[in-house]
Amino acid sequence: LQNRGGTFVVRPGHPNCVGPRKRPFQTIIPGFVTRNGEPVMSFGVMGGSMQPQGHAQVMVRIADYGQNPQAACDGPRFRVVQGIEVSVEGGFPAASLAELQRRGHRIVTVDDYNQFGSAQLIWKLDGGYFAASDPRRDGQAVGF
Repeated sequence: LQNRGGTFVVRPGHPNCVGPRKRPFQTIIPGFVTRNGEPVMSFGVMGGSMQPQGHAQVMVRIADYGQNPQAACDGPRFRVVQGIEVSVEGGFPAASLAELQRRGHRIVTVDDYNQFGSAQLIWKLDGGYFAASDPRRDGQAVGF
């Protein structure tokens, strides 16, 4: 069944219950950004349920904070685990974490980079490209 097949459940009625001719839910979600109808960036974040959360965090860093693709990859990430629990990497301002706690979230600081996905990005520039690879994994940005 490969590792994605392991995500099937056996509880009848569940949308991801194993059954004939079914495929397991996938989180393969490449990102593609356009501006005025023209391609600007392709990107993706690996990491199961971290993929959509990582996509949003990378895009916010680029679109709202003006970070370049490598800075967007390098920045600390958070992961909503379930309910009110939020796992965070080191590097977030203490005031931000305190505000999340004040709003009722349970903050868990995690040292394991593997829980926060891994992003790769290619940004189209005038006359070239800017590639970025996340330090959380063994990727590398290379051009030729």
